[in-house]
Amino acid sequence: MILSGDAEVQIVGQASDGGEVPAAVAEHRPDVVLMDIRMPGVDGLTATELLRRRPEAPEVLVLTTFDADEFVLGALRAGASGFLLKDTPPGQIKAAVLRVAQGEATLSPSVTRQLIAHVAADSRPDRNGADERLGRLSAREREVALLVAQGKSNAEISVELHMSVATVKAHVSRVLTKLDLNNRVQVALLVHDAGLA
Repeated sequence: MILSGDAEVQIVGQASDGGEVPAAVAEHRPDVVLMDIRMPGVDGLTATELLRRRPEAPEVLVLTTFDADEFVLGALRAGASGFLLKDTPPGQIKAAVLRVAQGEATLSPSVTRQLIAHVAADSRPDRNGADERLGRLSAREREVALLVAQGKSNAEISVELHMSVATVKAHVSRVLTKLDLNNRVQVALLVHDAGLA
C-alpha cells in the first residue's frame, strides 16, 4: 500500500512464502525484493541467501518487525542490501527502496545503532578465514575494500585514492568477484571479521 501509488516505484509481483520468491523473481524480474524474515515454509533469510546466489539477482531489502542481532546480521550476511523495521515512516521506506535499487546499502537508525554496539562489543572478531579471503585482493583492491567497509561512497573513495569513479567501480566489482560476495555490506562484514574495521 505504501509503494503502490508512487510514480517512481512499480510493484510487479508478490509472494507469501520464501519458497515462492525464485519463481516470482524469474517471472517479474524486479530490481528490488522487499523480504520479510518470518514467512511460512521458507523463511526470509534462507530465501535471501538463495536469491542472492543467482546470476543477475535483484537487490534485497528486508522489511520486518524483528530486529534481533541474529536476524540483522543473518540478513546482511545472506546478501541483503538493507534492513528496515516495519515502523519506518512510509517516505523513508520509499527512499530506501530507491537507494537499494541504485546499489546503496540502507539500515534503519535503530539497526545501525545495534550493529555499532555489536561491533564495539566484539573485541575478538571471528576471523573465519576472513584474512585469507582478503589476501586474494591486490593492494589497491584491499584499499578500496577497507574504504567500502567504512561506508564510503564511490565518489568519496575516488577522492581519497585519487582515481576516477569509473575506476573505483571497476575495483569494487573485482573485489566482489574475488571475494564471492554480493554487495558492499558483505564486504564490510568480511573486513570486520578480519579485525580491520
